[in-house]
Amino acid sequence: MKIGFIGLGIMGRPMAKNLVAAGHDLVVLDRSADAVAELTALGATTAGTPREIAEQVDLVLTMLPNSPQVQEVVLGEDGVLSGARDGLLYADMSSIDPLVSRDVSDALAERGVAMLDAPVSGGEPMAVAGTLSFMVGGPVATFDVVQPVLAAMGKSVVRVGGIGAGNIAKLANQAVVAVNIAVVAEALVLAQKAGVDPEQVFEAIKGGLAGSNVMNAKAPLMLDHQFAPGFRINLHLKDLTNVMSTSHTVGAPMPLTAAVFELMTQLRAHGHEGEDHSALLRTYERAAGIELTRGEPS
Repeated sequence: MKIGFIGLGIMGRPMAKNLVAAGHDLVVLDRSADAVAELTALGATTAGTPREIAEQVDLVLTMLPNSPQVQEVVLGEDGVLSGARDGLLYADMSSIDPLVSRDVSDALAERGVAMLDAPVSGGEPMAVAGTLSFMVGGPVATFDVVQPVLAAMGKSVVRVGGIGAGNIAKLANQAVVAVNIAVVAEALVLAQKAGVDPEQVFEAIKGGLAGSNVMNAKAPLMLDHQFAPGFRINLHLKDLTNVMSTSHTVGAPMPLTAAVFELMTQLRAHGHEGEDHSALLRTYERAAGIELTRGEPS
C-alpha cells in the first residue's frame, strides 16, 4: 500500500518515521522543510499539495492540529478531495471535533472515498516508540484494511464505532487525563504543605488503587519541575474546548473537566501554554504559596 502522510509535527514526524521503518512506501507533506527533509532522507518521497498526494496513493493519513486544518487539507483548494478517486482510503489521526469528522466523511463518501477518524493517545514518547493507542471510528471493512498500518505506529488499535466515534473516545480520554493530572498535582502539594515528602507519598500510593499511568508519567516531572512539552497545555486546551462543546451539545455535564479547563486557561494567561500539561502543578503551587520539592519539607 502506498501511503500519503500529511502533518509532520511533534507527533507526526516520529509516526511517519515508524511507517518508513516498517517498510511502507510513503509520500509526505508538511510546511516544515526540515521535517520533510528528514523523512526523504529515510526514503520517503514528497509532493507539493494534498491533491498531488491523493492522486498517487492508496491511503492518505493526516496528523494535524485541529478541525480547521483538517477541513482545509481535505476539502480546500488542492485538497485531498480534489485529487480523490473511487477506492481511495483516508484516515485522520488528528484530535478534532467529532461533528467535523462526520462532515468530512460525508464529503469524501460522495467521491467514493471511505474514511476513518483515528486519534491517538500517548504523546511524543509513545509516538517515537511506536506504542501509541489508536481510537478508531468508521466502517469495519475500512478499519480491517487500515488497521495493520496503524499497528506499525501503535500497540493498541481499537475500533470504537462509526465515524466520529474515535474522536468521542479521544475526548473522553483527554478529560480523564486532564482531571487525573490535576488531582495528582493537588495531592502532591497537599503532602508537602502538610510536612510530608511528596516523593514518598507518590511511592506509597502508586501501587494501590490511586496508581495510574498518568501518575507514573507526570508525578516525577512535577517533582523535578521538568515541563518540557510531551503534550503542550495549548493542545490540551484545544481538546478540552472540543470536550466541553460536545458535552454541551449532547447534554452531558462535565463539571470536573470544566474546572481543569479553567486551571489550564490560567496557565495560558501566565504564559505557560507551551509547557507540558504536568505544569498544572504551577496553579496549585501558586495557590498554596509553595514550590514542590523532593525530600521532607523543613
